[in-house]
Amino acid sequence: MKNPSAKPGKGFTLIELLVAMAITTIIITILVSITGLSLDTWNRSRSEIRAARQGKAMIDSMSRDFESMVVRKGNSFEWLFAKFNPSTDGPNGTSSPNAADLVFFSAATDRYNGNIGVANRDLGGDVSTIAYQLAYKDPIAGSSDDRFKTFVLYRKIINPDVTFEKTLGIGFDPASPGTTTLLNEAQKASADKDTSGTAIDNESNFICENVYQFTLTFHIEVTRADGSLATVPVPLGGSSNATKLFKIAGSGLHMDSGISGGTGITNVMLKAGRLTSVEVSLTVITDFGLAQMRKRTFSGTDKDDFIAENSYQFSKLIPVPGS
Repeated sequence: MKNPSAKPGKGFTLIELLVAMAITTIIITILVSITGLSLDTWNRSRSEIRAARQGKAMIDSMSRDFESMVVRKGNSFEWLFAKFNPSTDGPNGTSSPNAADLVFFSAATDRYNGNIGVANRDLGGDVSTIAYQLAYKDPIAGSSDDRFKTFVLYRKIINPDVTFEKTLGIGFDPASPGTTTLLNEAQKASADKDTSGTAIDNESNFICENVYQFTLTFHIEVTRADGSLATVPVPLGGSSNATKLFKIAGSGLHMDSGISGGTGITNVMLKAGRLTSVEVSLTVITDFGLAQMRKRTFSGTDKDDFIAENSYQFSKLIPVPGS
């Protein structure tokens, strides 16, 4: 008995294979595009959340410090020093346009590492020295490699016992208001007696990264010639309507001589006024934005537009104890 021969199976034609490959390619391309868009959206959302966390953390930190700021009148001491001093360094030559060196006294709640009232840890006193500074540095190891650098905001706290010995009671010279004695002492003083002195921008004082701009505006209550009161904002910055230096001494307020509060408010009135609040403004740039700044060269308004698209603004008006 003979077995019937098996019929050969029918295969795919070349045209069918090409059509199938084309359809598969289209599907894969769509999937890759959707995945890419999803990743980009996720990265931007992550950058926004991270920037929001950093901005909120810094605003909260400064709020606590300013709300417990300590100023004593009727003496020749310096109680707050703020100077417009943006870093000249930045990624690919793109430096921060606005920053400040800031030193003042505060009853900081994290003095003695938060061990307030703990025997042998709390060494007495409640007035600490607080210093803030913005720099373009490697926040972890201080490396000079630009790949690891970012705009870093530093906060240095000097405990009350060291503050009493090193920074509290530094004299203010009205004839030379531009001197930086308080800043110099805060730079070299130790955080506590068990450590050696460290600069404000030392890695141990790192608090927040990607802070592109750090701006202060001092709100001063003045008395007009007719006896009425007015509150005048005095920004710290490099523009013509800003002061490059702001100090609080036991004898009053001190700022650039050319600053005035507008019609009817003179520089003399401002210096005789009272600081009521400080507005803190931060520009936090995203990781993506910082990476692009390292690669791109900006011209004209391109930089401003790019920063606006890849950064987030945070600000808060903080009331301060009477000065």
